[in-house]
Amino acid sequence: MLAASVLLDATVRPRSARLRRWQGLSLHLLVMTSVFALWLAGFGNATAAAVLAIAAMALFTVASNAKYKMLGEPLVFSDLALIAGIFRHPRFYFTAIPARQRWMAAIGTSAAVIALLPLISARPQPHLMGVGLLLLTSGAVWWLLRAGRFDSMATSPDLTGDVARFGLIAALLLYWQRWRRTPDPRPCPTLAPIGDLASPAAPQLIVMVQCESFADPVEITGEALPALPGLDRARAIAWQHGDLHVSGFGAYTMRTEYGVLFGRSETALGFRRYDPFLSAQGEASYALPARLAGAGYQSSFVHPHDLRFYSRDRLMPAIGFDEVVGESSIAPVPVGGGRYVDDRTLGATLVDLANQAATPRLIYAVTMENHGPWDSENARDAAGRLDAYLHRLRSSDAMLGDLIQYLSTDGRPALLVFFGDHRPSIPGVTAPGGARHTPYVVVRFDADGRILKGQSAAIDLTPAALHHLVLRCVQPDIAMPDSAFNHSEG
Repeated sequence: MLAASVLLDATVRPRSARLRRWQGLSLHLLVMTSVFALWLAGFGNATAAAVLAIAAMALFTVASNAKYKMLGEPLVFSDLALIAGIFRHPRFYFTAIPARQRWMAAIGTSAAVIALLPLISARPQPHLMGVGLLLLTSGAVWWLLRAGRFDSMATSPDLTGDVARFGLIAALLLYWQRWRRTPDPRPCPTLAPIGDLASPAAPQLIVMVQCESFADPVEITGEALPALPGLDRARAIAWQHGDLHVSGFGAYTMRTEYGVLFGRSETALGFRRYDPFLSAQGEASYALPARLAGAGYQSSFVHPHDLRFYSRDRLMPAIGFDEVVGESSIAPVPVGGGRYVDDRTLGATLVDLANQAATPRLIYAVTMENHGPWDSENARDAAGRLDAYLHRLRSSDAMLGDLIQYLSTDGRPALLVFFGDHRPSIPGVTAPGGARHTPYVVVRFDADGRILKGQSAAIDLTPAALHHLVLRCVQPDIAMPDSAFNHSEG
């Protein structure tokens, strides 16, 4: 069993020409022995325990390699926090797996259960031996980690490098421990009250749209595709625009979302960067709605999907949003429509919220229409998937145009921020290697609907830097920390 698990670990991508380091191999062997012991305690049969332990390692290996192929990143400990979402919304995840593979997995799992059930032993001795071995090996892992025996390993985030050096199981365990040891930052003060909210420097209405999988199609395909008129106009009239250097590809919406909402760079986050929402509640004072509350703003969060994803239903009120609007408060998807609420319908909801706002208001929206997969009855190959993606992208672009039109006639000083959360992962069309940036535009209006012009040249930002740019539009004297400017592509 141990030998088979080591061979499986050697196939985890990214692969290294060198052998795993002995510290990682030691952790791997201890953890796999603990897994074997757990199954032995349950089944009381060594053969069944060994088969199940190998199956568990194979599952992690296949999942990690599939993720690396699609997203350019192996499994990380925070991925395990998403398991509950798989059971709650299986269609959201499993439609990305071909039907043939889903059937094979279901048949294989059923056959394995039928074959293993007769092997359960009624004798107490092997069960007790499994319990004893589990206590011994898990206790050894706990003591070694607590005693700092592995503190020289994985001292800074380098996920692909550490998986190659130490192996998948060791990296999962070490990154989890480093994450647990990361302390919350010191509290951040709110903004000072603003006396004259009618001045151009203080928008009374801030509309921020985090657009799912929104990217410039010319950049991701390298082909001369039809233009996006909404994006083109927004760039032409923007206060500031450019490339948003996000760290994720094809997924991990929450990483970009966290950066824009909290303004903390991934360097500052350390091992919290892989799923910053897991620890975001301890950093609530840094959140945009919490900081803007001191300046007199009320805040609304809008997302036309299940708010339990990433625990937004609990997190968003905790970080200062006065109102959280989910899918039940938005016009439902019509019969024969797409899988998710379309972006123009969402845009109409944002306009309604803006019309109802009697005080300075932040409205932060996360779209869903352009979420993958992009398959349909007519989109089963790369060309079809690209066409489906472009169709949804044009809907997002139209929403951007609608919002510009509304804010130009609203009669209040306003700020519009629109950006893509990550590039799409479309099989046969896009790949995780290379550039990852998405477009962002910041458009400002005065009380007469006139466009306030700023920088004409494109300026690249990180999500954290975009957060601080919004704050400076409210209070220009706020300093933007250097840590926000990290133009790494991840």
